[in-house]
Amino acid sequence: MKSLVNTLSTSLIAAAVLAAPAAFAGQSPVADGVKKALGDSKVNLNFRARFENVDQDGIKEDANALTLKSRITAKTGAYNGFSLGVEVDNVTELVNNYNSTRNGETKYPVVADPEGTDVNQAYIQYKGDKATFTAGRQRILHSGQRFVGGVGWRQNEQTYDGYRLVYQASDAFSLDYSYVYNINKIFGPRGASADDDGEFHLANAVYKINKDHKLSAFAYLLEYEYSYAKSTTTYGLQYNGNFGPVIANASYAQQSDRDDNPNDFDADYFNLELGSTLGPVKVLAGYELLGSDNGIGFSTPLATLHKFQGFADKFLATPGDGIEDIYFTAKTKVSGIKLSATYHNFSADKGSRDWGSEIDLVAAYAIDKNYKVLLKFASYDADDHATDTDKLWLQVTAKF
Repeated sequence: MKSLVNTLSTSLIAAAVLAAPAAFAGQSPVADGVKKALGDSKVNLNFRARFENVDQDGIKEDANALTLKSRITAKTGAYNGFSLGVEVDNVTELVNNYNSTRNGETKYPVVADPEGTDVNQAYIQYKGDKATFTAGRQRILHSGQRFVGGVGWRQNEQTYDGYRLVYQASDAFSLDYSYVYNINKIFGPRGASADDDGEFHLANAVYKINKDHKLSAFAYLLEYEYSYAKSTTTYGLQYNGNFGPVIANASYAQQSDRDDNPNDFDADYFNLELGSTLGPVKVLAGYELLGSDNGIGFSTPLATLHKFQGFADKFLATPGDGIEDIYFTAKTKVSGIKLSATYHNFSADKGSRDWGSEIDLVAAYAIDKNYKVLLKFASYDADDHATDTDKLWLQVTAKF
C-alpha cells in the first residue's frame, strides 16, 4: 500500500505540474500547449477472457478457472517533452474452481490469477532527443524478459515502482538503467505476496555491431528487504546474430549472493540457440543451463518465467541442483493460424538426475485487428522433479 501511495502521489504531483500553467495563463502559449497535450491523449481498452484447466498428479481435483481481465490505459500527449500515463486492471473470477494463491482453495491446483483491481501503471515521463526518463509505476521489459519482465501471460501483470532512464547515445548504442524500490507481483493487488520491497538496480546496454549482429551487457543487483535469500548480483553478456539463413543467440551470466543473503554461492547461466527456416516451417534448437553451487540454483525472480522451461510452469524456482533444458521448437502458419510445437528435456546440472520432459502446443488466430483467439496445451512428464501435469488454455482477446 505504501508503494502505491508513493506512486500515486508522484503522478498527482506530475499532473498538477502539467496542468497548473493552464490554470494561470489564460489563453497563453503555455495554456495552448497543455490543452493540446490533453487533446492528444489516447485511451485504450483491453479485455482478455481465459479458461484454464489444470490436471496435476497428487491433487485429486482438477482446476477450472474462467477469468476476465479488463484494462483501461490512458496516456496524455506531450507538453515540452512531458506526458502522463495511467493504466488500471481488473481481474474477475467467472468460474473459480482453482487455487488463486489467495482464495484458500487449496484442494485445487494453482492458477495464479487472483481477483482484484490494481493500478498497473501510473507515471510521468519526459522524452528528449536522446533520453527518456520515467518516474512512477511502470512496465520494464529487458531483452526477451529472461531476467527482467512483466509476466504478461498472467492476468495481473508484474510492474515496477521506481525510476528509469533510457539513453539512445547513437543508432548503434543504447543504455537502459532503472532504480526500483518495489515490485508489484502477479499475486496482488492484496495479500502478503503482492509486493516485494527493496533496492533493485537493473541495467542493460546494447551495441548494434551492424544490422545482423548485436551485443548486450547487463547487470542486475537485487536487494530484497524481507526475502533475503533472493538477494543476488548478476552480470552477463548476450549476443544475437544472423548468418544468412541461420539465426544464433548466446548468453552467459554469473550470479552470486548479495547483501543479507544467508547463502554463499557462485552459479553460472548459459544459453545457446540456433534457428533457421525450412520451407514454411521455422525451426529452433536450444540449450539452457541454470547452474548450481553449494545447493543453490541460479535464479531469475524478475523474469517472465512462463516463457521459459515449459508452459506447465514446473520450474518457476530453480532446483537446488540446477537445471539443464534441451529444447526444440517448430513454427508454421496454416490458413492464417499460427502453430507452434516445443519439446523440452530437463535434467540436473549437478548429479545425474532427470527432472522430466514436456510438450507445448499453441494455435493462435487473429480474427481481425481487434480480436484474437488462442488455444494452448502443455504436458509435463515428471521423473525426479514435481508431478505429471497437463494444462489447457482457451483465450479470447479484444482490444479497442
